[in-house]
Amino acid sequence: MLIVFSGLPGTGKTTIARALAPHLKATYLRIDTIEQELRNSGWPEVGKCGYQIALQLAEANLLLGNLVLADCVNPVAESREAWQALARRLGVDLLELEVVCSDRQEHRRRVETRELDVPGLQAPSWQSVLEHDYQPWASSPLLIDSAQLSLQQAVQLILAQLRSALEPQT
Repeated sequence: MLIVFSGLPGTGKTTIARALAPHLKATYLRIDTIEQELRNSGWPEVGKCGYQIALQLAEANLLLGNLVLADCVNPVAESREAWQALARRLGVDLLELEVVCSDRQEHRRRVETRELDVPGLQAPSWQSVLEHDYQPWASSPLLIDSAQLSLQQAVQLILAQLRSALEPQT
């Protein structure tokens, strides 16, 4: 199974993904980490490279039978379609999640006080988050509002969705 987290910076994607991964014993892929390592290695512009590397790592792990959890902004149709195509091609279930923070003041506070755990990663400004090219979804991902749900509630909601999706159909 492939689980793909999406959402603007500061919504809580990484916090939720990290709390969920141990419950599932999932392979955890974080685009921020991949992209920053590319920058640290001298790549001047990472562009799509981080996503392409994550897709290759996801495929290798899915082929081994591992559950994969991808933590990324996933802002445009092209990146979303790439994850969907991977799941279709490998015949694995896909759970798409969109994490939002409906409380604008809380979202801004998170962005502005964010402690970075990836060496060298530059935190986005609130203005850059507001200006981010984040396209509307063509499909309906599972929506997680981190302003309305506690971390534990978000994890439980996702686990319930996974159990429901994986139950044999009668």
